Amino acid sequence: MSTPKPIQDVINAFSRLPGIGPKTAARLAFFLLSAGDDLAQDLANSILALKTEIITCPECFNIMARGKEACDICSDEQRDRSQICVVEDAMDVLALERVGAYQGLYHVLQGVLSPIEGIGPQDLRMEELVKRLQKGEVQEVIIATNPSMEGDATAMFLQQRLQSFGVRITRLARGLPVGSDLEYADPTTLVRALSGRQEMS
Repeated sequence: MSTPKPIQDVINAFSRLPGIGPKTAARLAFFLLSAGDDLAQDLANSILALKTEIITCPECFNIMARGKEACDICSDEQRDRSQICVVEDAMDVLALERVGAYQGLYHVLQGVLSPIEGIGPQDLRMEELVKRLQKGEVQEVIIATNPSMEGDATAMFLQQRLQSFGVRITRLARGLPVGSDLEYADPTTLVRALSGRQEMS
């Protein structure tokens, strides 16, 4: 028996999400089929709102709700404006904020250098970071890219690009396992990585 097209379309859509294989996608599709109409409608509405109501902060490129001038972190006058923590994506900001050990600002690159995938410096938010440093407020840039080959290459490129500004450039300590992502690190590991950051030389 072939699967009706509307169900197969939902399975195919779920299968495109990270970490969801065909079996999980099928389970989710059949769960939605048997669930009440309100659940499916709420899910559809929330996905649409995600795409229409979430934008990036013009200052740090973290996510924020449409209608604001800047994200909550950039708008917070209590944050330490002498520090900028550079991360790959918004999930990394959430991971560090959950720990509560860092009180500075962020800069979201929206990716990492990856020659294999054709991602170069011009595809990331690097020049926007340079412009932030040119204002003269920043004293330390903490590079918190993931400890992967691409993350390390991005960190090295940033260090070379930013060293002429005379700011302290540090990298998260290697309390993070190589090849892992910040979003999956436990709070203790993140605290140790932040407190043990080292000068890049």
